[in-house]
Amino acid sequence: MASRKERERLEEKDWNKIDETVYKSGSFLMRYRNQILIGVGVIVLIIGAYWAYHSLYLEPRNKDAQVAMYKGEQYFQAGMDSLAIYGDGNSFMGFESIIDEYGSTKAGDLAKAYAGISYARMGRYEQALDRLNSFKGGDNMITPAVHGAIGDCLVNTGKAQEAISHFEKAAKQADDQLLSPIYYKKAAIVYNDLKNYDKVIELFTKIKNDYIMSPEAGDADKFIQQATILKGAQ
Repeated sequence: MASRKERERLEEKDWNKIDETVYKSGSFLMRYRNQILIGVGVIVLIIGAYWAYHSLYLEPRNKDAQVAMYKGEQYFQAGMDSLAIYGDGNSFMGFESIIDEYGSTKAGDLAKAYAGISYARMGRYEQALDRLNSFKGGDNMITPAVHGAIGDCLVNTGKAQEAISHFEKAAKQADDQLLSPIYYKKAAIVYNDLKNYDKVIELFTKIKNDYIMSPEAGDADKFIQQATILKGAQ
């Protein structure tokens, strides 16, 4: 067991180490004071620039884009896709012009979804995919519809296997008793075309059990029976 003097000597040594560390830290701060202050200043400038960009630039432009979108949404809902995309030559500039002008805003991003779905309904699948794939998303209502539309376009351009994941994403993201079974059915039909009957049975069983009140559930047994027969004949 260490003597009292020995303990005092060790404690003094420890305090000397602490003093030395503090001194070195202080010396480091003094030595690199300018660099540290510059670094902090850069961070403050970045934060300030980010705030200014969003508050003083993006938000006002987003409001302008929302105003510009109003008539286009009416054309879109009415199925007047050409007018929705290119404008009416009067009060509405068209989703394409809105994308060019306000593409960095939330409303401009939404215009990409509208334009993409409109192109898909017109059978212009490559243009539809270009716009739909550029949509950033985040909206719980629009994002599933975009994935569903991408799936439709891929099926119609001979990329059925790729379409499946988009239909399944749409079904999961929608998480809705009406919409989800529609997308699961689309995926199941593609699986059927690819002769993957196990997945057909799996998805229609899911529709039958989880979405019992949907129209798709009413047809589920017919598709399950058909897939079972085709599987047995393989």
